Amino acid sequence: MASYSVAVIPGDGVGPELTEATLKVLEAVEEKFNLNFEYVFLEAGDSCLEKYGVALPEETVEAIRRAHVCLKGPVGETAADVIVKLRIMLDLYANIRPVKSYAGAPCVRDNIDLVIVRENTEDVYKGIEFVLDDEVTVALRIITRKGCERIARKAFALAELRNKGRTVTAIHKANVMRKTCGLFAEVCRKVARERPHISFNEQYVDAAAMRLIKEPQNYDVIVTTNMFGDILSDEAAQLVGGLGMAPSGNIGDNYAIFEPIHGSAPTRVGKHTANPCSMILTSKMMIEWLGQKYGDKKCMEAAQAIDLGVAEAIRKALTAPDLGGSLTTIEMGEAIAKEIKNAR
Repeated sequence: MASYSVAVIPGDGVGPELTEATLKVLEAVEEKFNLNFEYVFLEAGDSCLEKYGVALPEETVEAIRRAHVCLKGPVGETAADVIVKLRIMLDLYANIRPVKSYAGAPCVRDNIDLVIVRENTEDVYKGIEFVLDDEVTVALRIITRKGCERIARKAFALAELRNKGRTVTAIHKANVMRKTCGLFAEVCRKVARERPHISFNEQYVDAAAMRLIKEPQNYDVIVTTNMFGDILSDEAAQLVGGLGMAPSGNIGDNYAIFEPIHGSAPTRVGKHTANPCSMILTSKMMIEWLGQKYGDKKCMEAAQAIDLGVAEAIRKALTAPDLGGSLTTIEMGEAIAKEIKNAR
């Protein structure tokens, strides 16, 4: 039996509710595919700050380093002190955000299947800001050749694996930010020339924001800089049912942390109406990553089973209210787990 150590950060707000529902699904695939996930529950976020005076304890960081992988729920106002800090500390330079329509969910189209590959450690999100005087503040936009090259290579490698159009679209604003976006575009073109069998095109970010609404079915893999990727992926999530359908992975060469892309939704705590698919599909990405990293076919099969379980539950309207159903968060997790167990 394959065994993996999983660091789990339930997070703030609805995070613990999403985590509980997701663990039901993981229990189902453990049983069905003879896997073993050894969970190490950790603290980080707003509640951790309130309790210990620090949002990201050193013990949490060290436990993540020791585990095979980390599954993280959303955190609240301390996100910059938790996940943004972890991305830098662990060099999680690729933020992978798939966007896929499921039959039965309120989607703009039924044939959306794209993934946004967002650079995760640079850009204005490095948080280098300062005040010149009472009238002027400055934020530095850091874009490096190394950062551009490795995110471009990650996007092209992903396009190789996908069974869609094998197309990479680089999104930037090089007509205005000629140095920073100019470097990003230049590097993407260089990597594209090394892979002529993969189609490559470029779009300015404002045009891409419009085209995502108009023709999302035409995208395969999008590669872009940190802030643009953050904004576009939230927009894209709304095309397939909202942020409750939006998983992500923060991936580096040595570590990976998987999390829903949305926040902690504090106003919904205790109502048990949050859609758990964001975190359940996040766990699917996590297991798929384990399968690829360790050559474990059982993990790959389990990841596919989670995707099919989600699809079947949504098709049968066994959903939370945001997808038109009446199930609670945990009930939807249980419904997806049941679909997995009953599938042939």
